[in-house]
Amino acid sequence: MTIAVTGASGNLGRLVVEAVLARGTEPADVVAVVRDSAKVADLADRGVVVREATYEDPAALKEALAGVDKLLLVSGSDVGQRVEQHANVIRAAADAGVQSIAYTSILDASRSPLALAAEHKATEEILATSGVPYVLLRNGWYWENYTNGLAATVERGVLIGSAGEGKVAGAARADYAEAAAAVLTSEGHDRLVYELGGNERLTYAELAQQLSAVSGEAVRYLNLSAADYVSALEQAGVPSGFASVLADSDVGAAAGALDTDSGDLQRLLGRSSTPVATVLRTALAR
Repeated sequence: MTIAVTGASGNLGRLVVEAVLARGTEPADVVAVVRDSAKVADLADRGVVVREATYEDPAALKEALAGVDKLLLVSGSDVGQRVEQHANVIRAAADAGVQSIAYTSILDASRSPLALAAEHKATEEILATSGVPYVLLRNGWYWENYTNGLAATVERGVLIGSAGEGKVAGAARADYAEAAAAVLTSEGHDRLVYELGGNERLTYAELAQQLSAVSGEAVRYLNLSAADYVSALEQAGVPSGFASVLADSDVGAAAGALDTDSGDLQRLLGRSSTPVATVLRTALAR
C-alpha cells in the first residue's frame, strides 16, 4: 500500500510522514508531495519517494499521485484560494485512482461559525461528491498557535485575546499528525468523521495559568473586544487580514467552536494528548 502526504515539507505534513514511517511503513511506500523537493532532501535520502506538485497544477498533481492508494490532503494555507486548490487535488486523486482520501478539516466544519471553516466545509462537500472514499480529520486548535512571541508574552505578563470564558480543546501538532498516521496505516475509516481535540479543555485564563507555571513568571489573561484585539495584533506587526482571522477565531472560541469532548483523538492515539505545559516549555526553551 502506498501512502501520499501533500504539503509534506510543512509543519504538519512533515510530522505525518515521520509518524507514518514510525508505524512501520516502508519509506519506498511513502510519497511526499511538495512544492520544493530540496526542502525534504533528507526524506529522499531515507528512501521516501519525493514528487513535486503544487495545489494549483492539476497535471503535476495527477502525476504525483500515480500509484497512490491512500492520500492525506493537508489543507492549504492560502486562505481564500483553498477551495479551488483542494478541488484540484481531489480531482487529480480521482483521476489517478487513489482509493481513499483523508482530509485535515476543522472542528465541526459543517456548523462552525469560524470564518476559517467556510473553505473546509466547501472542501468536505467536494469530497462527498468526488466518488472517492474519504475520511474527515477535523482538527482542533494547535497549542502551537499560542507559542509565537511567547517569551514576549511572559515578559509582559499578559496574554491577550477575545475568547472570554470559551474553552479550547487544543493538542500538540504532533498529536494530530500521529492521529492522521493512525488512519492512513489502518483500515475501516471510510466516510467517518473524527472531531479531534485534546484532553485539556482550557479557557485563556487557564492557559495563562499554565504559562505562569511553566515560565515561573506571573501571566494573566486580558480579554479584549474583537476590535481591540485586532488593533493590538496589528500594532504588534500582525498583518491586518490575519489579525482579523485570529480575532474571529477567538470570538468563535467564546461560543464553543474550538471545544470538543469527543475523545476521537485519544482513541486514535491510544493515549492522552500531549500536555499543554510540554508544548509551552518546549517553545520557551528555543
